Order: sequence, then structure tokens, then C-alpha cells
Amino acid sequence: MGQLSDRLNRLAPSATLAMSQKSSEMKAQGIDVINMSVGEPDFNTPEHIKAAAKKAVDENYSKYSPVPGYPDLRKAIVEKLKRENGLDYTVNEVLVSNGAKQSVCNTIMALINDGDEVIIPAPYWVSYPQMVKLAGGNPVFVSAGFEQNFKMTPRQLESAITPKTKLLILCSPSNPTGSVYSQEELAALADVVKQHDGLYVLADEIYEHINYIGRHASIAKVDGMKERTIVVNGVSKAYAMTGWRIGYIAAPEWIVKGCNKLQGQYTSGPCSVSQKAAEAAYTLGQVCVEEMRKAFERRRNLIVRLAKDIPGLEVNEPQGAFYLFPKCSSFFGKSDGVTTIHNVTDFALYLLDKAHVATVSGDAFGAPECFRMSYATSDENIKEAMRRIKETLAKLK
Repeated sequence: MGQLSDRLNRLAPSATLAMSQKSSEMKAQGIDVINMSVGEPDFNTPEHIKAAAKKAVDENYSKYSPVPGYPDLRKAIVEKLKRENGLDYTVNEVLVSNGAKQSVCNTIMALINDGDEVIIPAPYWVSYPQMVKLAGGNPVFVSAGFEQNFKMTPRQLESAITPKTKLLILCSPSNPTGSVYSQEELAALADVVKQHDGLYVLADEIYEHINYIGRHASIAKVDGMKERTIVVNGVSKAYAMTGWRIGYIAAPEWIVKGCNKLQGQYTSGPCSVSQKAAEAAYTLGQVCVEEMRKAFERRRNLIVRLAKDIPGLEVNEPQGAFYLFPKCSSFFGKSDGVTTIHNVTDFALYLLDKAHVATVSGDAFGAPECFRMSYATSDENIKEAMRRIKETLAKLK
């Protein structure tokens, strides 16, 4: 057998995708699994956005687009950033990619040299540290646990910074925790960042619109931070367009040019039809966004109430996104007489095997005492999943 590259051997496979695959295999065997492992809205793409895509097909948008995306889409993104975020960008400061995931990876690959350090508050989205390793950088984890609502403090940030620190990755609203940084909290973190030359912030704002505490806050809005911030966003979560694969960065032009150079050698511009659909998403009515947000908020309230009713789980109230991240460490060391739960991976597998509910173990997110449940599913599924979990966990003594 051949030998894969060292670069690839440094990477871990995606735990969220692995759990999703395992639950699909069980479903294929006829087992009724409720899948709460996947991070995508269960809604369909709104009709007016689909109509724009069909029109684009009929109008023969079937050729390569410019590498950074169609000018009309980038203009629509500039207008969105002005309208919704109060941020002034030019079209040349926006680059459209194949999903926000590529936007994050482009940024890391464009900025990080071998040995550079990237600060990542834990819990974190599974791909951040893997992308940093791919670029030859070193992820530096800052533990922001359950007790502090999964949010990093300015003091923690300051103590993690070294002369090698190049980038801070912030995700708000957060995957996997649903925590949301307020404008005041972001300003306090920005005060630390501004004291260090050559330190940048990658602000992953993909869950911007799935927010239960009012207006979204962006660190790019803090005085002196726009030139140090790479805002990442896209259409996948707000408009239920995960499979369309459209994300973007808004950043200083020199960073956008670097990412454009990389993307030009890698993938070129994203799907032409998807870009026309995304343009419609940003320029036409926004009622659909609020309707979906309200549904997620209702489900958040439901799952928090039901989870708090399960003895042994510690539950906080997420302020955004569509994840619950309960602490389950009180079950470690417990047994049903046959199976003993040693850690969170055992715990997640136990829920899959015995309750037929797929979740994701928290160690993949840098939080080995918690597990993630996505409530981007029907109220009925949430009620049934929580009933099964409660019944199953009651067997552990």
C-alpha cells in the first residue's frame, strides 16, 4: 500500500460527518435513528431563490465566473454588509468561494506560515484546528468552558498571545455552543488585539441571522478593527442553502487579493447558478430569514426545557445558532450493568446504540465533558429524541 502525504496524516477526519455516516448506516438497516448530528437547517431553500436559480439556468449562466465571483453578487454582498452590519466595503474587498468553509480555509492558507500560532477558543468548530495544521500553523486552544458560557475573556486572550501569534478565530453565534458575543464583549477582545501588531481576527459569522438576543454584533465594527478583520459569512444557514456552496470573505484588499490568487489555482470561481441564487437571497425579500429564525427559537426553547428535565445533564441556554451543548460528565464512570461510560465518545455511542439518537461527542470540539445536539429538526423529532435520551440515561447507575 502507498504512503499518503505527511500533510494529510496530520489531519483528523470530520467527527460530525463520521457520526452522520454511522447513523445513516443504521437507518439503512431499518433502525429508526433520529439524527441530531448534522449542522444544517431542515428547511427547503425559499421559492424565490430557487426561481432565480432556474432563471439563471434558462439564461445560460453556465460559463466560468470570475475567480472572486460575479460583480453583481459581490455588489449585493457589499450592500448587505452596509445595510445589516453598518460596514463599508468595496467590491474589491469581497471574494466569493465554494461555501464559507472554503472562505475560512482560504484565509488561513493565505495568512499562516509554518510555525505561526492561531488562537482558537474551545469549544471550537471541528475544522478550524485541522485547517491551521494544513497550513503548517500551530493551533493554540483557549478553554472557555460551560461555567463562562463558552466565551473567551480578554484576560485569557492576552495570556495566550506570543510573538508567534498571527490570527484569532472567533465564531459568533458559535458552533458548537450557540454562544453569542455582545458588542461590548467583542470591543473588550478587540482592545487586546489592537495592542499587538500583525495580529488579525477571522470572524466566522455564518450563523449571524440565527440569533435570539436581538442584533448581531461584528468585531469588524469596533473602531480600528476593520483593517484587522476577515469577516466570513455565506448563505447556507440563514437561507437554508447548505448544498448551494456559497460563502464569502469581506476583508482588507491585500488579503482578498491573496485569497483570490489561491482560489485561482485551486477551484476558480464558485458555481455560476448558485451565485445567481445567492444574489437573489441577498437582494430580494428577507421575510424567510425571520420565519426560520423564529422556528429555531421555538425549538431552542423546547429542547432546553426538555434537556433541563433530564437528571445528570447540565444545560445552558444558547443565544444563537441551532445547537445545544450540554455537559454530560456526571455520567462518566456509570454503567447499565453491561456497558460502562468512560468518556464522552462512549456516551455519544451509547445514545446512538441504545436510544437511536445521533449526537456528536464534544471531544471533537475540544470539550470532552460535553456533547452536541443539533435542533435543526422538527418539534416531533426533538420531543421523541429527548424522551429516548431521558429513558436511556436513567439506566446508567
